[in-house]
Amino acid sequence: MKYTPASNAPSADKAPRPKGGKVVGRKTVPPGEIRIIGGLYKRSKLPVPSKPGLRPTPDRVRETLFNWLGQDLTGWRCMDVFAGTGALGFEAASRGAADVLLCEQDPALALQLKAVQARLKADMCHIERGDGLSALKRVAPGSLQLVLLDPPFESTLFESALQAAARAIGPTGLVYLEAPKPWSDEELQPLGLRVHRSGKAGAVHFHLLAGAA
Repeated sequence: MKYTPASNAPSADKAPRPKGGKVVGRKTVPPGEIRIIGGLYKRSKLPVPSKPGLRPTPDRVRETLFNWLGQDLTGWRCMDVFAGTGALGFEAASRGAADVLLCEQDPALALQLKAVQARLKADMCHIERGDGLSALKRVAPGSLQLVLLDPPFESTLFESALQAAARAIGPTGLVYLEAPKPWSDEELQPLGLRVHRSGKAGAVHFHLLAGAA
């Protein structure tokens, strides 16, 4: 989960910051920890190390996402492709997901995810250090109920990640996407997806996507 600079344009919808965070220039400095906001692991702490580019999904956005999903993910198979702090993946596990794969390329963050998994005794979570997009492409077609995508905003991974996610979800599966811009049905349809719900928090556009068919 990568940092996105705040927009210079004035907006009534100000970007939420992790509790305790402070702003230096236009950048939010992580406060050191965030908390899981619902479910079995509610209020459990997730460390936020001081790493360039780390941008945990804010509380308000996570709350909106899991309200859209109906809160109860019992039995779901999920994948957090660019896990970072693991906020999205552990929130899914907290709400009953049966299997959650969290992928992270950064070695220190991957170790941190394993430590959190052990502390929470979250046996339904599996941590994989490495390229999350490659792991997503290896997933059996139609085998996931939820794919969580929060690529680095400056990357060129969006189209390939969305295409791989569309292949990985079943007929009723969903894809969550955070991006620096809104994605339209016209852009998503060739990738096999459509917009189901969407919102904006400061410079972050977040989407819940369904299969185009």
